[in-house]
Amino acid sequence: MTAARPASAPSLPLFRGRIGCDASSGYYASVRRYRLHLSLSCPHCLRIALTHSLLGLDDVLPVELLPAVPDRPDGGYSALRPLYEASSHRYPGAAVAPVLSDDWTGRIVSTHTPHILRDLARHFGGAGADGPALYPHGAEAEIDAVGRLCAYGINEAAQRAGQAGADATARRTALGSLLRTLDSLESRLASQDCVLGDEITIGDVQLWVALVQLDTVHRWHLDADAVHRIAGHPHLWAYARRLAAHPAFGPRLDLHGIARRHHADCRGLEAAGAAVQILDWAVHTPERAERVTGAEREAPRVLPVLEPDDMGVPRALS
Repeated sequence: MTAARPASAPSLPLFRGRIGCDASSGYYASVRRYRLHLSLSCPHCLRIALTHSLLGLDDVLPVELLPAVPDRPDGGYSALRPLYEASSHRYPGAAVAPVLSDDWTGRIVSTHTPHILRDLARHFGGAGADGPALYPHGAEAEIDAVGRLCAYGINEAAQRAGQAGADATARRTALGSLLRTLDSLESRLASQDCVLGDEITIGDVQLWVALVQLDTVHRWHLDADAVHRIAGHPHLWAYARRLAAHPAFGPRLDLHGIARRHHADCRGLEAAGAAVQILDWAVHTPERAERVTGAEREAPRVLPVLEPDDMGVPRALS
C-alpha cells in the first residue's frame, strides 16, 4: 500500500522526555513554555491536535503547523532540522513530526505520541476542575487496549487487506480481522456514546483518527464489496459522524492534506473502493466550500450511512 519512509538507524536517539508535576522533574507544566510542531495530514499529529483542541490549550501551549507533505527526501521537515540538531549533535535521521519542544532550552522534549497525549491530558488540561478527563485515572489499561485495537485491528489489518502483491488468501484473512474489529466496536457503541462510556477520552481520539484513515486512505486500495461491508456498521459510522461535528474534531481535519500526503507516498494500486466514500467528512471541515483542483482526483460517491432509530432499525442519515 503506502511506501514506508526510510528506516531510521537503530542508534538514533529517542526523544521521550516527560512532563512532570513540579520543578523537580525538569520538564514541568508551565504556560507557554512548550510548543507543538504538527502536520494535520499525519495521523499521529492529528491525535495530538485533537487532544490539544479538546483541552482548550491554545493560550497555554502554542502549535506550529507544518505542511501536509514533508519537504525533505528523507521524509522530514527542514523547519524541524534545527530543533533536532540542537537536541542531538549532527542528528543523522529524518526531522519528523510530531514534536513537543521546550522554548526555554530550544530542544526537543518528546516525539513519542502516546507520552505526549498522556502528558497533555494529565498535566495541562486535566488539572482544571472544568477540563475534560481525557486520560482518567484507572482507565489507562482500557485506553492502551483501544490504541492497540486501532493500530493492529484497524490500521494494520486494512493495510494488509489492500496490499498490492499480496495473495488473495492473505487479503481475505486481513479483511476478516478488520471486520471482526469493527463488529466489536459496533456492538460496544450500540449501547454507549463513546468508546469507553459516555464521555470523550483519548480512546475516542484514537478511534476517530483510525476511522478517518480507514475511509480517506485505506479505502483507496480495497474493492467495492469490502468497503460496503466496512460501511455496514451503522452505530460506528454514526459515532464517527457525531465526533466530526464536534468543534474540536471536524475543524482539525485537513482532507486535502491527507490526500496529498497519501498520493505522495503511495505505491499501491487504486482499487474500486476508491470510488465509494463512506462518510462525507468535508461537511464538518473548513474545506467544505473548496473545489477539487485539477491535480486531484474526482470526488468519490458517498455511501448512505445508516443510523439506528429508537427501535434499533437502521435509517439513513440526512
